[in-house]
Formats: sequence, structure tokens, C-alpha cells
Amino acid sequence: MPHATHPIGTAASNERPREKLVSIKNRITVAAFLTLAPCACVLARTAAPAHYPPQLQRPFTFATVEHLAALRAEHPYRVHSTPLPGALRRLSYAQYHQIRFRAADALWRGKSLFDVEFYHRGFAFTRQVKIFTVNASGVHAVRYSPSMFEFPRALGRVDLPRDLGFAGLSVRFPLETPAHRSSVLAFLGATYFRLLGRNQTQGITARGLAIDTATTGGEQIPYFTHFWLVEPAAQARTLTVYALLDSPSIAGAYRFVVRPGNITQVTVSAVLYPRHHVAKLGIAPLTSMFLYGRNSARRRFDNWRPQVHDSDGLMMHTGGGEWLWRPLRNPLRLQVNRFMDDNPQGFGLIQRDRRFADYEDPAARYEHRPSYWVEPLGQWGRGGVELVEIPGNADIDYNIDSYWVPSAPVRAGQPLAFSYVISAYLHSGERWPPGGKVVATRFGPVTHDGQPVSGQRHALIDFAGGDLQTLRADQPVRAVVSGLGARIRDITTERLPQNGHWRVRFTVQPTGGRPVDLRCYLELYGAPLSETWTYQWTPGS
Repeated sequence: MPHATHPIGTAASNERPREKLVSIKNRITVAAFLTLAPCACVLARTAAPAHYPPQLQRPFTFATVEHLAALRAEHPYRVHSTPLPGALRRLSYAQYHQIRFRAADALWRGKSLFDVEFYHRGFAFTRQVKIFTVNASGVHAVRYSPSMFEFPRALGRVDLPRDLGFAGLSVRFPLETPAHRSSVLAFLGATYFRLLGRNQTQGITARGLAIDTATTGGEQIPYFTHFWLVEPAAQARTLTVYALLDSPSIAGAYRFVVRPGNITQVTVSAVLYPRHHVAKLGIAPLTSMFLYGRNSARRRFDNWRPQVHDSDGLMMHTGGGEWLWRPLRNPLRLQVNRFMDDNPQGFGLIQRDRRFADYEDPAARYEHRPSYWVEPLGQWGRGGVELVEIPGNADIDYNIDSYWVPSAPVRAGQPLAFSYVISAYLHSGERWPPGGKVVATRFGPVTHDGQPVSGQRHALIDFAGGDLQTLRADQPVRAVVSGLGARIRDITTERLPQNGHWRVRFTVQPTGGRPVDLRCYLELYGAPLSETWTYQWTPGS
């Protein structure tokens, strides 16, 4: 577990959000509805797809999707969707949630361990996605009919076209009990998707791609326009989904292979075909919510819950072998940090606090919301894990983004390929990370004669796990602390007899008005015992 002595290329921006930046409201719409939107359960009906090149139907493989994406990129971008009737577009949150499927079977029900449900179009989900099945006999369209759904009374009598199509899909599997299938992988809105493992509740989401996120020019939103579901064998434990992505700047081919379990994993492979230069490309993007936690000023919110978040930290495993932990914040202004690296081994948005007492919310069940961990397959080269923290005011504000930004330029006509495994888990044991980890971050005032000293703060970091659990209090465990833009003094390390955690305490005194980058880890006789805690503190915040 090698450790660097200086921050890993941390860059920060205190720039205020611009109008063209994707608004928190839009994040709420997609991420929250992927949590709450009902599915329509339909029986797949085969038909010759009207817009599918017949010469590509057999055999249908990932190479076929790559070819289709390359053809897309050779032509100007256009929206591949039929118009949405105004009555569906005007549905409220609650009305859309009332759309229900009728008593028809799901795709593959009774034929496989997997079945598939489909989401109706409406409210914010205006785009149509075309969905096909792939089996030994060829490629077949999944056909929509309004008779498959029950609609809210507020919608009234609306003449819905038979080619209206679907907004998304949900792959289900008997994860909890043999008699009940639960969603393990769902796609709804733009390129958002969500995976869930056993005993997990919905929180964090993933995306297929991020383009120009947190830039002054505004974020560009790509969409999945087509899905192909490969029919599984009766007892198959994995399912393959192909997808076609499109946006004004990039077209792309995607393959998702889902393996449900305690830790549900999805292997993602993608080939991108840029139409134009892209200033910032985000690979394997994750989106989450952090309102407040132990390390934040809860007094900003009039709320009875001790903590409110879907994730409480960004974890990274660098190409050099170092494990990093960055606690999340809900800032007053937009914050963007990038952690530079070469060939990263992993990163993810993690939910570490797993006790009911951490949240005291039996409805939201934050302690059961999964962590998402991304492990690159192959060499990703030079780049950085970027963390975007957006001011949030409510627990429906999806205000945290993280993704990998390659340093290599993205140019028109030069395809890019990348693959990774994303894991949804509650507990990883000693796997992520393998040693000691940060369990709490706290800040407090420095006082003199009972009065706070201006411009200085105490920092307290608690570590636990790994070899730390077996070390006696008299072992010479040492905290290695550094600060860029600050003087660090009064460093102490002690084992707390109440819970066995190792606490590091030190004083931070900034040397200027700029944000201070802090790092801390524990070592014994020169060997690291823990991951590296990293934090950006803004004087006066």
C-alpha cells in the first residue's frame, strides 16, 4: 500500500454554477425517477423492426453495435424519437408514478431466471428507446401497446399511438426469494442506469458517459437510443444487454453483462466514435446525493435525522497502489477536484455508515443504499478521477458526480474503447480497501482561554480495520500528516479504549486564503497501516 508524500495533483475550482451547467432539478428528475418510476410488464411480441438494417440481423454481436455506432457518427446528430403527446409530457411527478402495467407477463417470465419489465414514456422521460430481443432465430422488436398499461384518471382520455414505444427497461432476478423477482439492472432517462445487489435499496446511480460536466460551456447529455436484450438460457446466471448511445458530439456502442448476487456486478464495454472534439470526457460516471453527514455543518438544515446521504466518500485505488479516501461535502459553492493518476485500479462513491442509528430513517433506509466501485479493465493511461460537489438543499438533490477524465484529447474520427466492472455492495470485508480505513472525520475550533482562535481548526480523523484492530495502545503508531497551503502542528495519535478506533488530531493553520489540501495516513515502523485520508478545507467555511 504505497503512499505518496504530497497530494496527487489535486486541482480545485470555486467557480459558481453557470446557467448552462446541468441543473440539480434535472439530476433529480432522472436519478429520482430511476428510483421510483413504475415498470410496465409486457409480453414481447416479435416483428420485423422498421429501422433496423436487415443485413446486420445475423449473427448479432457486439461488433454489430459497434458498426451501427460508427455509421451514426458519420452523419450529423438528430434525435431518434417519436413525438410525445402533450398529455403525457404534462404529467406531474405523482401522476407519472401512477402509471401501472396490466396483468401481462414480463419478457421471458417462466423461461429464465431473468425477466424484463418496461417503463412508459411521460413526464420528464420524453425520449423513446427502441428495444429488441436477440436469440437463435434473429433480432425481434419488443412492441408497445397502450393496452399494456393502466393510466391515472388525471390523464383523461388520450389517443396514444401504437408506435409510442418505451422510456426504459428493468432487468429482474430472484435475488431475495425464489418466488419474487427484484430489479438488478434498470435503464431510464438519458444514459442513467442502476444496479442493485441482495438486501440493497435504491440510491446512487451510474451513467453511460459524461460530456463536459461542470464546465462553463454547459454539460451535454447523451442518450441511449436502442437496446438489444440477449435471451438467456433457462438457468443462466448472467444476462447481456447491448445499447447504442448518441449525442451531438459522440456515438457509442455499449455492452452490459450483469451478474446478480450479494455484490451485483456489471461488466461494461464501450467503443466511442467522436463526431467532434470534446473538451472533457467523463468515463464510468457515478451520480449520488450528499446533504449532510458527521463532518458537515448540520445546522444548515432543519432536519431531525443525524445524517442524510446516499454516499459519504469518494474512494480511489491509484495506479501506484495507494488507497485514498475523500469525505464528501455539500458546499456553498460548486467545487470541482481532480485527482491525477496513471492507470487507476479503481474508484467509487461509497456509503460506509451502515447502522440504522446513523440515519434514524426507517423509510429511506440509507444504511441499505449500495456503494458503487469501478474497476478498470486494461490500461486507462494518464488522467484523473474528478469529483464534482454541487450545493444541495434537499435529499432529492443528486449533487455529487464522479468519473474518470482521460488526459488524452478526444478528437473527431478517432475511436476510443474502454471497459470496466462496476460493483454494487453493502459490505466488501477487507477487499475495498484491504487495510485500515477512515470511519469518521470531524473539525472543531481551536480555542484559547475559552475563545475561538480565528483562522485555525482542529481536525480529528478516526481509523479502524485491518491490522489496526489487533494493535495495542502502546504500539508506536504514527500519523503522517501534510497540508498544501497550511501549517500543520500538534499532531497526536491515540487508540480509543471505548471502541478500538485510532484517532489522529492536529491543528491546521492556513498560510493564505486559498483552499487547503490535507492528507493523513497511519504507519507503523515505516509501513502503512491505512488508506490515505484526503480533504480540501476552505478557510472561513
